[in-house]
Amino acid sequence: MILHELLDYTTLRLIWWVLLGVLLIGFAATDGFDMGTAILLPFIGKDDVERRTIINAVGPVWEGNQVWFILGGGAIFAAWPPLYAVSFSGFYLAMFVVLAALILRPVAFKYRSKRDDVRWRAAWDWALFVGGFVPVLIFGVAVGNVLQGVPFRLDGDLRSFYEGSFFGLLNPFALLCGLLSVAMLVTHGAAWVTLKTHGMVAQRARAVGLVTALLTPVLFALAGLALYLWVDGYHIISVVVTDGPSNPLLKEVATAPSLWFSNYAAYPFLLIAPVLGLVGPLLVWAGLRARREGSTLIISGLSLFGIIATVGVSMFPFILPSSIDPVSSLTVWDSSSSHQTLFIMLVVTCIFLPIVLAYTAWAYRILWGKVDAHAIRAGQGHHY
Repeated sequence: MILHELLDYTTLRLIWWVLLGVLLIGFAATDGFDMGTAILLPFIGKDDVERRTIINAVGPVWEGNQVWFILGGGAIFAAWPPLYAVSFSGFYLAMFVVLAALILRPVAFKYRSKRDDVRWRAAWDWALFVGGFVPVLIFGVAVGNVLQGVPFRLDGDLRSFYEGSFFGLLNPFALLCGLLSVAMLVTHGAAWVTLKTHGMVAQRARAVGLVTALLTPVLFALAGLALYLWVDGYHIISVVVTDGPSNPLLKEVATAPSLWFSNYAAYPFLLIAPVLGLVGPLLVWAGLRARREGSTLIISGLSLFGIIATVGVSMFPFILPSSIDPVSSLTVWDSSSSHQTLFIMLVVTCIFLPIVLAYTAWAYRILWGKVDAHAIRAGQGHHY
């Protein structure tokens, strides 16, 4: 037996669809609180010491959290090449804006305190805000556009042609999803800041988190209602071949309203995802009020899981629908790498992902504890 045949092609495709979701959720749960904290920075830090306290709350871990972003992009490139080709070329300008905003973050972290000048430091504080707000908003807008379908088509040689524009991405439903993304990650950032700081900084973060924790399920419910009433879902109407070649043009696809909800009717246990997305932020609100800092952060992570997983299970098996040529839509069954490639990558992932997780857990354990504003004021024990 050839080694990669230990797992059939269908199972490997499912595993990599799940792993892609795990990486995206890992990115949201870790780098998400960094970006949420950056969004909060200019508003909850009233003087230089308070803002340095906030920055040092994420300073030791933000670089490591970026690993999840790189892993997610790498997984898309290696496991789902057509998805990588279509999405990164179609969303090219949007991705450029995201990368430009993300580049601001390390520069701002490194240069902010190089000069003892109020205007200099304030400018870098706003740069950190932009580096958090812009990617969070655009990621949410991108998800909203994926749910509506992306304007691309494939020709007979499987070359992709994108027929949209950057400003076409900024439609009402996508912007609603963008606002949801901002609200849920600001909530996550607030939960982190309350865990890592004392005094007025923690109180202001808690006050903002109490508002955004209530806003998140409202926006999530509104997005779900809009998706049900006004956004067409996709459905494969031909025979579904789960272990066939990666050629999206071999299927037939129909669109109709509310089809994105059909998986919940077929598999009711999947409702746990949207329930977590609705109930999780309310539990975060309760945790913030009760000042249960550790459990609140964990629950915030679970609410992120619920919201992101809702998108994935609603669309399954589609991963990038086409709004102008539904047949060109990419699915789990027709846009993956080869059987052997997926197996080799799975073996590598099983070796290295536990190492990444173990190192991350160790780093968080070593760097645990609240940031001491008195030490910052005295110029001791903190890097930023």
